[in-house]
Amino acid sequence: MMYNRSMRLDKLLANSGCGSRSAVRKMIGSGKVCVNGVTVKDPQANVSEEDDITLDGAPVNTSTYLYFVLDKPDEVLTAMEDTRHRCVGDFIPDHLKGKHLSPVGRLDYHTTGLLIITNDGSLNHALTSPKYRIPKTYRVEYEGDPVTDDIVNEVSLGITLKDMDHDVPLAPAGIEIIDSKTCLITLTEGKTHEVRRIISHYGRQVVTLRRIRLGTLTMDDQNPGFLRPLTTEEIQSLKAML
Repeated sequence: MMYNRSMRLDKLLANSGCGSRSAVRKMIGSGKVCVNGVTVKDPQANVSEEDDITLDGAPVNTSTYLYFVLDKPDEVLTAMEDTRHRCVGDFIPDHLKGKHLSPVGRLDYHTTGLLIITNDGSLNHALTSPKYRIPKTYRVEYEGDPVTDDIVNEVSLGITLKDMDHDVPLAPAGIEIIDSKTCLITLTEGKTHEVRRIISHYGRQVVTLRRIRLGTLTMDDQNPGFLRPLTTEEIQSLKAML
């Protein structure tokens, strides 16, 4: 947010996605917020666009745009609203409902893991555009024979799927074998159900699928439904890729 005048500290933190107004007041009162290197415990303290504000030592992003990462659970639609099923919009706090947030790309209903949610349309478009070839890594548990080195080599050169009424050529992708039933697959495009279709192409079947990396962001630990703001450094690193 660009402010031409001062604003209450609790309002700025709430508008920046740090929590509801009541939640940020508690954070401020417990001494977790610093303004220009000084701990401030008064929620009504006036701050401006030029102030350096930190929460638990991490810089607060006070731009107009908000950036979050969600650990998407299983059986959740990648949509902000749905009348029949749970969707990622259900994990957005009420005080952020009017901030025009939307997910970056899509994860299938049964695919879990890293999902960026933002109201920065330019970044959203760039991260999903084939032009930038942003790498996305998925952890795959599958049934069937172990993935072989020959499969790894074929996929690295780019294969053609023949499971539809027309052939679908894929861009080269990376496979890292973890064990006899687990591998990592890294894509730079976003064809529909691409990971599942690659595994199926070789006579295996996906059991679980989890995205653990998108560009410079990683999510190794599992905490389904957990939503947090991206740090300033994470936002900058994503933009630097573009």
